[in-house]
Amino acid sequence: ASELGSPASARVSDLSLALRMDAVEAELAALLARAPATEGPHDGGAALDPSAMGDLIRGNAMIWSDLLGGAGADLAERPSPDRWSTLEYACHVRDVYLLFGIRLQLMLDRDGPPFENWDQDSTAVAERYGEQDPARVAVELSEAATRLAAQFDDVDGAQWQRTGFRSDGSAFTVDSLARYLMHDPVHHLWDVGALR
Repeated sequence: ASELGSPASARVSDLSLALRMDAVEAELAALLARAPATEGPHDGGAALDPSAMGDLIRGNAMIWSDLLGGAGADLAERPSPDRWSTLEYACHVRDVYLLFGIRLQLMLDRDGPPFENWDQDSTAVAERYGEQDPARVAVELSEAATRLAAQFDDVDGAQWQRTGFRSDGSAFTVDSLARYLMHDPVHHLWDVGALR
């Protein structure tokens, strides 16, 4: 029997992670494939089935958590000076989930609320994304995703058409906010090579 941490157990762990990621990737792909293309300004490329949002968010967060459980030092390494590391992208996705949870709640609680502007690049620098602890980021990302998924699970009927406004005046409905939201976390999995 091989000891924990041996090359053989590392291969089993890597295979297990790959199989789990393949299953979630297939689920994400299936959800996106069922979504017809749309032309709206904030569609994120597809009209997702609103009832699938919670599952899509949870599946996405599972992949990010698995990625953050990988080799620690490599997670903070940028592939090039102008491209974020896996850790930096994960911090960004965590903050996207937190921000969209706030925006969604505003839309559900108030009529046509304005959204505060968010400069993601300034946030990355100010919060020192590349220096954060991957294990802590994994927990925070999972918690933020779980809360946001539950929020979307509870949206029903006419609530999907409630509105909110960006600082430039662009309007979102809860439905279009959901589709716009999912672009980032899924796209960034491609950025870090987690989706093929």
